[in-house]
Amino acid sequence: MQTLRLRFAILLLVFFGSTIGCAAQATRPSAPPPPPAGVTVQRDIPYVLDGDPAEKLDLYLPDKPSDKPLPLIVWIHGGGWWSGSKTGCMAANFVPQGYAAASIEYRYSKKAVFPAQIQDCQAAIRWLRANSKTYNIDPDHIGVWGSSAGGHLVALLGTSGGKGAFPPIGGNENQSDRVQAVCDWYGPADFNTVMAQAAADPTKSGVNFNGSGDPYSHLIGVHLGADQAKGDAVSPVHYVSKDNPPFLIMHGTTDPTVPFAQSQELYDALQKAGVDATLQPFPNSGHGGPAFYRPAVQKLIQMFFDKHLKGMDVKVEVLPDEAVNVKPGNRAK
Repeated sequence: MQTLRLRFAILLLVFFGSTIGCAAQATRPSAPPPPPAGVTVQRDIPYVLDGDPAEKLDLYLPDKPSDKPLPLIVWIHGGGWWSGSKTGCMAANFVPQGYAAASIEYRYSKKAVFPAQIQDCQAAIRWLRANSKTYNIDPDHIGVWGSSAGGHLVALLGTSGGKGAFPPIGGNENQSDRVQAVCDWYGPADFNTVMAQAAADPTKSGVNFNGSGDPYSHLIGVHLGADQAKGDAVSPVHYVSKDNPPFLIMHGTTDPTVPFAQSQELYDALQKAGVDATLQPFPNSGHGGPAFYRPAVQKLIQMFFDKHLKGMDVKVEVLPDEAVNVKPGNRAK
């Protein structure tokens, strides 16, 4: 347990130093954190043949090979779709608990506007399935987990998967891009409502919407509100349907970058469609923060994946406020 807590502390430093800010550009860490004990990492595997330098992933596997294919958790980092790094893979911590893990890099919006980012993520999912026998991965049990911009991308993987909404790239078109479980950490869900929700939120927004530093409009190449169709195309809520996989959504109630109402809107849409969805609020937390790394929270995430990727008979229930609350003023900005 002490080793696991140290591992989370290292990732916390990497995470807040390089990937958390949806509105602030960040630099890549100079060196990746070491993998957990008993875990081997293979870095910079191309998932698009002769593709962009960004179209690579890291794969985390147990040192001791499993006697059966392992369910896979794919981590997608944040950083406003224009920065961040795949090196701080939260999912790697679950490899000792009987999982394989991967961390995806994708093209930034500074290089290619949407849908390049989701096309990359879907290409990576298809590549992982196509190579599942090589790496002893269970292709029928793939979960995704991401934060901020990565939360948006995993939510979009979940709601748009299998629908052919985006032209496939990178080959392996015979493989499915569907996933079986989604853990969304405070990702934007609806680009057509985010400005109004931010304006109505008592939390002061940290985003200058449609300004030069706005990651939302930079991602889609037009001002928010200027093109309804582009706003729909990028929004996970637009693709919600009854066949979506289970969702675990986690969001700070005083998030100045992505309003909490974004996750509430996505949760409500999933519930209306009959999708298994859980929304975990974090009272007084902002855009992420230390509360997300508490043992009870990490246990809840593991139980969510255990249930939906391993078929274990466990309950996934919202934690009480006292388990995740932080004192006002201690939230991540």
